[in-house]
Amino acid sequence: MGIRAHDAARISMEPEIFPLVVDLDGTLTKTDLLHENFFESLTQGLKRHVSACIVVRQGKAQLKAALAEASSIDYELLPYNESVLTLIQEAREQGRRVYLATASDQRHAEGVAAHLGLFDGIFASDGVTNFSGKTKAAQLVESFGEGRFDYVGNDAVDLAIWAHARMAYAVDARPGVARKIADLGIPVEHLTRNVESPRIWLKALRVHQYAKNMLVFVPLLTSHSYTTTAFLQAGLAFAAFSLCASAVYILNDLIDLDADRRHPVKYKRPFASGAIPLAHGAAAIPLLLTLAFGGALATSVPFAGVLAGYFLLTLAYSLKLKRKLIVDVVVLASLYTIRVIAGAAVIGVPVSEWLLAFSMFIFTCLALIKRYVELAARVDNNLPDPTNRGYKLADNPIVGMLAAASGLNAVTIFALYISSPATREHYQHPELLWLICPLLLYWISRTLVLAHRQTIHDDPVVFALHDRVSHLAGALAILVIFMAT
Repeated sequence: MGIRAHDAARISMEPEIFPLVVDLDGTLTKTDLLHENFFESLTQGLKRHVSACIVVRQGKAQLKAALAEASSIDYELLPYNESVLTLIQEAREQGRRVYLATASDQRHAEGVAAHLGLFDGIFASDGVTNFSGKTKAAQLVESFGEGRFDYVGNDAVDLAIWAHARMAYAVDARPGVARKIADLGIPVEHLTRNVESPRIWLKALRVHQYAKNMLVFVPLLTSHSYTTTAFLQAGLAFAAFSLCASAVYILNDLIDLDADRRHPVKYKRPFASGAIPLAHGAAAIPLLLTLAFGGALATSVPFAGVLAGYFLLTLAYSLKLKRKLIVDVVVLASLYTIRVIAGAAVIGVPVSEWLLAFSMFIFTCLALIKRYVELAARVDNNLPDPTNRGYKLADNPIVGMLAAASGLNAVTIFALYISSPATREHYQHPELLWLICPLLLYWISRTLVLAHRQTIHDDPVVFALHDRVSHLAGALAILVIFMAT
């Protein structure tokens, strides 16, 4: 903790030329480096994560130091606040000295300062002292004098510093904080940044991905359980799965911050871009899970059990399995299939072996297409091998071939099902089901071709459920099923 380029004693200044002191987390950057470290450590193994976090018993400064030591944050990719950078540039042009004063560990402060090259010195936590609140205020007063520095902050903890500053710069301060700053009786200027909007949260929850949870209705269709109760139960299952999936999407985004910032499209995601604070995302996860499992238990205990299995598998996928070659594809296919199993559990019907086999192959095909598109996008943008996946760019051709093979196997299984005795138990005109085979072949082939052309920019399941041609093929398939019944 202290000024790196200058003596810790009071700094002499030209008359009326006051230094500008800038906070880091939530002010200079739109993120919090302690929170980033916390979620990043989850990817380094549970044992290492727990051992780092257990240091909190020694103090917050020690926790920050332990997490920062194991950190691999790329300071160049952090979402910086342009209005604060502009303020710093203006201060430097006026001949003022600018200092970075942060509660983050000094490793992070030095990394940010080295990247930006805008600061004359830094103050930061040093593994012993947590440089925040009154501690920060006391050090700044000792270094610059009472009321002889301007301070840029963003939160209630910064009120202790503003109380001793000549002027306050508040970044996106909440109304309560803004009122308390006004009560200090010092000049204040409010700087704004991105404000959380419902639209941003809809993007963070990935509401557009809810379409694939429609898979819970598949058992209702194949078992011909066309009752009001069955539709209501499937609808509740859809809602529970959507809430649970949103919780996992948020966790996945919090863990994948660095990889998302390196991606040509994903860097715009709400957490990677700093549009939503990481703490808000972390708070949303337990809320969403509570709503999801509360609704699941109220619907059906077996369904709640399947949902719990889905959540645990997605958790394992987010923390570890998505970095394993091919294992990630099998897990993704399993997660789609679990939705079908959940749909059967909630309406109390068995899942046929034919449906399970078809589901695994068709969803393996789509999972492979998802990886194919991601790798192809990196090739087109001259990006290196992904850091958060087990694939190399050179793997893309074989991934495409495996996707095609899985899709054709799914069609084969469906054709064998039509020829089986089980079909005649459920359909009066099973021969009509043969019409679905060319529809499947067309849809799978078209999806593969569009993936090769980079037309699919998202999850292929979501693409299929939003694509007009896929809508038509799906509607025709459902019509055939009703005609054959």
